[in-house]
Amino acid sequence: MKSFVRTLVALSAAAAIVGISGCGSSEPASAAVDGSWEDVVAAANEEGKVMLYSSQKPANLDALKVAFHAEYPQIELEYVRGTDPDINPRVETEHKIGKGTADVHMLTDSAWIQNAAKSGTYSAELVGPALEAPEFDPAASVLDNRFFLTSAAVFALGWNTDAVPNGLKTPQDILNPAYRGKIGIVNPVGIASYVDMYRHFANTYGEDYWNKLAELQPRIYPSALGVAQALTSGEIVVSPSVQPLVTEVNSGAPVDWVLPQQPWGTPWYSHVLNTAPHPNAAQVLANFLVTVAGQTALNDGYAAALPNIPGAVARAQDIALPNPEDLTPEKVEQYSQQWQKLFQ
Repeated sequence: MKSFVRTLVALSAAAAIVGISGCGSSEPASAAVDGSWEDVVAAANEEGKVMLYSSQKPANLDALKVAFHAEYPQIELEYVRGTDPDINPRVETEHKIGKGTADVHMLTDSAWIQNAAKSGTYSAELVGPALEAPEFDPAASVLDNRFFLTSAAVFALGWNTDAVPNGLKTPQDILNPAYRGKIGIVNPVGIASYVDMYRHFANTYGEDYWNKLAELQPRIYPSALGVAQALTSGEIVVSPSVQPLVTEVNSGAPVDWVLPQQPWGTPWYSHVLNTAPHPNAAQVLANFLVTVAGQTALNDGYAAALPNIPGAVARAQDIALPNPEDLTPEKVEQYSQQWQKLFQ
């Protein structure tokens, strides 16, 4: 590495914007500083803003805003949250027209990540010192000096404790007729990481697992966040695939969770965009994401990229990126069509 060199958001005119007061970028882009890290931070303070595109859950992104402001009070962090199929095309469009809104992009689509890291098309090289720290393990955490491991989602079994007081132990426990119409699952259509999760369940728990679950008429949600909210409200009572309900349990919600013996997970990688209107603030945010303060804010209920992070449930480096050849747009579309025939 060179030394120092925002549930679903539909990204359209009708978009539901979460956590920002406007996502347009009308001011001219700044220039990236070629100097010391202190020079980069000073330039970032002058820019005064930074925009993050991410599929992380809002509670964690809100915590990140608070932590970042505490460390860099002169820089306002805003975010747009959406799924990868919403946000990735927007990044591509901003690159094509040469006018960016986002400064940092956080995603889980393994094919997009690995292809973009290799080509360098969308990303600026990383310069922050925390990205070189031994405890971050840059050899295992950075791709082509452009994409860096930020965290990882690890999916758990979840249940509503009022309805299921004895809890769950294995995914097979959910294949119970008593839960008919009260099981929550995520919709994987067009989302590479969810397709990978469905395949993991079939490979691990039997090729007929999803057929058996489909017979129990599960309720379908656009994201794991929607599943968690439905579990909390009692709309559903169990789910085979929900992010660890750490925040919900801590707030006193009637839910609980457990990791199965062979959990599925997917890493989030982030990169600084080469169309960033605030290129120095982008580098400062990227660096902050892999500090203890950034990791603590972002990873409640997730796997963290640093050791000993409070609230983290695993080590992100232990969650491998899927093979992008298994998750090409064509293969994701093929599986999406099969899933729709089974569940819709």
